[in-house]
Amino acid sequence: MFSALLQGLSRQVPSVCRVCRAWPSHPVCEECVHAFAQPVHRCALCALAIPTTLHHCRACTDTPPVWNAALAAVDYGYPWDRLIADFKFQGNPAWARHFATVMRSAPWVEPALEAADWVIPMPLARERLLERGFNQSALIARHLSPAKVREDWLLRLFHTPPQSGLSREQRQHNLQHAFAMEPHSGARLQGQNIILVDDVMTSGATMAAASVVLQRAGAQHITALVFARTARGDAGA
Repeated sequence: MFSALLQGLSRQVPSVCRVCRAWPSHPVCEECVHAFAQPVHRCALCALAIPTTLHHCRACTDTPPVWNAALAAVDYGYPWDRLIADFKFQGNPAWARHFATVMRSAPWVEPALEAADWVIPMPLARERLLERGFNQSALIARHLSPAKVREDWLLRLFHTPPQSGLSREQRQHNLQHAFAMEPHSGARLQGQNIILVDDVMTSGATMAAASVVLQRAGAQHITALVFARTARGDAGA
């Protein structure tokens, strides 16, 4: 699995590793990939890292999430947190290819992509899209499974205040009615297996709000697929 990851990264133009500064290298060198992208045993429902003796975390056992399964490539921490920030806030969309390569090499991601009928990226509100210039989730999704990506089916109707600093209940309220299906696409989700892609998941409030809309449109199975998963309680979406 790691050999495929390294082969994917090796196809990029040599540069300086953004983690250890090795040169010549790729954006993340082989040694840093091995050090910081090792597979982690995760809760099958929310993708939090858990002991190998468990299948679900306690929170998901008590209250399962809206979606059916969750997969994550890495924990949200060094060095990925600052690379994600560079990707989203410094206008560096080239990271999408590298993140997608790491994601495809994570456990169970390839089978999930093969089984999916459609891959739907988390949409951005118009204001955020104009500000950033691209939707980071859509760029990642295009590299994951270009033939199955549908970027215009799930819509974000309005911009919401940042999720950071809000409680779980406040985050859920913040996102009420924020998503909708494009009117002519909803019927195509009936009985379908959907992968919902985002860059980072924290509380899962954003993923839950979007999943509810997909379920109401008839989606049979939803897998939340993210590049990075924060520890519970960290700031994020």
